[in-house]
Amino acid sequence: MMPVLSSTGLVLHNLGLAAGFGGSLFGKIALNPAVAVIESRAERGQVTNAAWNGFNVVNAVSVGLAAVTWLVGRSRLTGREIDSTTRGLVIAKDVLLGATVALGAANILGGAFLAKQAPEGAVPAETGLTPTAGTPESAAKTMKALDVGGIVNIVTMAGVIAVTAILNMRAGTSSRWSLVSRFLP
Repeated sequence: MMPVLSSTGLVLHNLGLAAGFGGSLFGKIALNPAVAVIESRAERGQVTNAAWNGFNVVNAVSVGLAAVTWLVGRSRLTGREIDSTTRGLVIAKDVLLGATVALGAANILGGAFLAKQAPEGAVPAETGLTPTAGTPESAAKTMKALDVGGIVNIVTMAGVIAVTAILNMRAGTSSRWSLVSRFLP
């Protein structure tokens, strides 16, 4: 019999990671460059800021859900239930997920700050986070920081997803885990 609560938590965890990663990747490689078709550089910034700040709610809830479900599971399990390698992977996931949450929060705050640099978020941009020669200096610095922070955040989320997959595979082949998991809710 499958533990219903634990299985539900794992599904929600993975959905949170998928939504956060997929949305961030889409924004970085599709949305940001696509605004170049808009003639007005101010409108490019306005559209980009509106889109990202709209996604920020989804991203915060998704990554927050992944973090909360991980923390709940971590409060009961350490990875030692399988072996020392798995324990190391659990710690690696702690670090990567913590970095993902911190970077996500920084990007949300930075995006809100950027949008306030011009009426209706119309900060002049070449593409999503590429400033123009006329972009105010503080906005240009924020755009560059958000660009780098966004890339690092995508990498940390990919790391969390990869470690999660490895942990799931290790658990699936562990006779020790098979015994422990019988007692999960």
